[in-house]
Amino acid sequence: MATLTEAPPPLSPTAPTPKPPRRRGRWTPYLLLLPGLLWLFVFFALPMIYQASTSVQTGSLEEGYKVTWHLATYWDALTEYWPQFLRSVLYAAAATILCLVLGYPLAYLIAFRAGRWRNLIMILVIAPFFTSFLIRTLAWKTILADGGPVVGALNTLHVLDVTSWLGWTAGDRVLATPLAVVCGLTYNFLPFMVLPLYTSLERIDGRLHEAAGDLYARPVTTFRKVTFPLSMPGVVSGTLLTFIPAAGDYVNAELLGSTDTRMIGNVIQTQFLRVLDYPTAAALSFILMAAILLMVTLYIRRSGTEDLV
Repeated sequence: MATLTEAPPPLSPTAPTPKPPRRRGRWTPYLLLLPGLLWLFVFFALPMIYQASTSVQTGSLEEGYKVTWHLATYWDALTEYWPQFLRSVLYAAAATILCLVLGYPLAYLIAFRAGRWRNLIMILVIAPFFTSFLIRTLAWKTILADGGPVVGALNTLHVLDVTSWLGWTAGDRVLATPLAVVCGLTYNFLPFMVLPLYTSLERIDGRLHEAAGDLYARPVTTFRKVTFPLSMPGVVSGTLLTFIPAAGDYVNAELLGSTDTRMIGNVIQTQFLRVLDYPTAAALSFILMAAILLMVTLYIRRSGTEDLV
């Protein structure tokens, strides 16, 4: 009892208070981020600042350009080239929809039905990346050539009659028409749709499908209630990765289209490299960037998901 009731001995007044250990390497994450931040600043931020200053300049290549804050360049560029802006959005939207329609079944097959053939199919999906973007686009000039097997099959099936009525082709000709441009965009950007969709579908737990089957859900109901909602991050990511570069593309419209199918990317290229009207070209670039940023923001909010893959 005496031992239990004894007070503990007082702490020695001379005992030093232990200091918390000094955190080492707290600057390490920032140092690791520094090269990437410098890269973004030098190759992204600085060119953007330079183009922003160019868009408000006046002058000529011979006399030189000066910053005069001539904001009317934006309005003049928009009013003059709004058909190319609208055409770029329509072509990019059509290619994105086609990529989604073609890419979703393919991604579903790879994720759930491919089995041991999964790696082979994935290689075939990314195989176009092994060649140049320019070569892939030029190949479509041969595929869609007048009198070729593709055009002949479309004529036999009377598909060109419908597309001509819609204004996407011109009679029996496919090249130099909107259909050729959309086909080129779809082919070149299809892998950007398939890969995010496959990643999103692969994450779905197979037991959810089994649970839906135990609840007597039909395959269509399981897809509508389980598979597609859970794959929405991949759908959003794939559509963004397809639509954004397709809207600013100029190679497909240049090689597969005509003067009537020029997109805004062709106009920007012409203003920069041929007309040498740098303020107008810079203004067009910023208008395109602002329009895409606005559409992407509204699309992400409308889709109801922020979990992108």
